Amino acid sequence: MSHEMVKRPIGHSGIEASVVGLGTWAIGGWMWGGTDEARSIEAIHAALDEGITLVDTAPAYGRGLAEEIVGKALAGRRDKVVLATKCGLVWHMRKGNHFFDYEGQPVHRYLGKDSIVYEIEQSLKRLKTDYIDHYITHWQDPTTPVDETMEALEQLKRQGKIRSIGASNTSAEDIAAYLAAGELDAIQEEYSMVKRDIETTLLPVCVENGVSVLSYSSLALGLLSGKIGPERTFSGDDQRKDNPRFSLENRRKVAALMDKIAPIASAHDASLAQVVIAWTLAQPGITFSLCGARNAQQARENAAAGRLRLSEEEKKTISSAVATHLSELAG
Repeated sequence: MSHEMVKRPIGHSGIEASVVGLGTWAIGGWMWGGTDEARSIEAIHAALDEGITLVDTAPAYGRGLAEEIVGKALAGRRDKVVLATKCGLVWHMRKGNHFFDYEGQPVHRYLGKDSIVYEIEQSLKRLKTDYIDHYITHWQDPTTPVDETMEALEQLKRQGKIRSIGASNTSAEDIAAYLAAGELDAIQEEYSMVKRDIETTLLPVCVENGVSVLSYSSLALGLLSGKIGPERTFSGDDQRKDNPRFSLENRRKVAALMDKIAPIASAHDASLAQVVIAWTLAQPGITFSLCGARNAQQARENAAAGRLRLSEEEKKTISSAVATHLSELAG
């Protein structure tokens, strides 16, 4: 795979980033069984060395921990990175909608102007930078008008604190409201071979309006990595333990799909996970794939997917196998 990493623009912002991005939810440790700072920094450095320029984080990942680790890792390399972080999940105030409790402390969904202006300063401090390339509303807040949220974001843009605007976990109505209120460059949504609902709901609106799509969970929490077979067991606070998507029957279906993908992976001297990510990036409307990595090896493997070029025939073969084996996946 001697190709270069593919790059694509983020909406109308003029910013280009690598199609494979590094997602840092796992680096924050929350819901992933803790974190190891040194290994996490090595993972970030390996990703950058392999041509990944898009790094995505959020205050909610370990209540600031992921941002702090990313800030340390980017020291001296900040200008080489398209840095994305988020706002709207807050624990410094109790406005908006109560969303969940984290270690006994309430976390609210709130996108009021007062909070966004506070949140950006906290993120800039943790990330050790004076601007964010792509600033994303993490979850939507039904208690705040989108106009007010967008007013805050546009103000940050004029001040040079952010360079583009994104929204995550949205509905088609949310996207329409953002577009009516200002410039929306991208949305960030879950999308994978086992979760394709946005193809009919959100992607048409995005394609029509030039809104990029950062997809996350391309490997469906590892289900599509080719490394979680029917014999695997999950324990402790591993969120996959009681997830119906990881049922034995589902893992058997995924194993059958992997058997079909294996010859294509072999032909490209690639891993199954790399082929899955490359297929995801080839789907109409999907611009970027955010892939988590907790160590350097995982980061390098993910990055290589952005250099993999599947032929039209290979894409068709994979799509057909996905339709055959995954159309009735539970959960």
